[in-house]
Amino acid sequence: MATKIRLQRHGRKGYAFYQVVVADSRAPRDGKFIERIGSYNPNTNPATIDLNFERALYWLQVGAQPTDTARMILSREGVCFKKHLLEGVKKGAFDVAAAEVKFEQWLAKKKLSLQDVKNKEREAVKATAKTLLEAEKEVNKTKATALSKKRAELAVSTAQKAAEEAAEIAAAEAKELAEISETTEIETVADAGQITETPKIPSEE
Repeated sequence: MATKIRLQRHGRKGYAFYQVVVADSRAPRDGKFIERIGSYNPNTNPATIDLNFERALYWLQVGAQPTDTARMILSREGVCFKKHLLEGVKKGAFDVAAAEVKFEQWLAKKKLSLQDVKNKEREAVKATAKTLLEAEKEVNKTKATALSKKRAELAVSTAQKAAEEAAEIAAAEAKELAEISETTEIETVADAGQITETPKIPSEE
């Protein structure tokens, strides 16, 4: 039976993740499988891979053929390199201890590489957050300036309105005082006229 190491799609639209499975090459992509050996989530940076290393190595050694994406996953996790080293041991190129040393060196280098990717992603997220924060501060500053200007204009408008109202009240009071003064003068003149025109009483002689 020809076996393949391939991916089964799971998740929702726009957020897919995959199970790494060993299945009969004649089975449908998302159909029956022989064994699940890991998972692959491409939605993170770097992609999150959870792989049963020993079982993946076993299936490669017994002839299971990985698909292109599955081969990429196995290569990243070092399964393909470990298989290559074990084949070198079988051919007598080096012993098992040397193979393990080579693999550990490769693994340490790979971890550093992945850590660099994570650090760059973290720095990029921080930079984006900082840029957004600065933009938000700038927007808030602009809003505060506009609000201060509006409040100043409102204060000036209120002061002008109060001054106009005070002027109107003063003018009305002045007009009222003028009318009262004019009325008093008329009454005074009238009273004076009445006193002047009083007829003289003829004396008895």
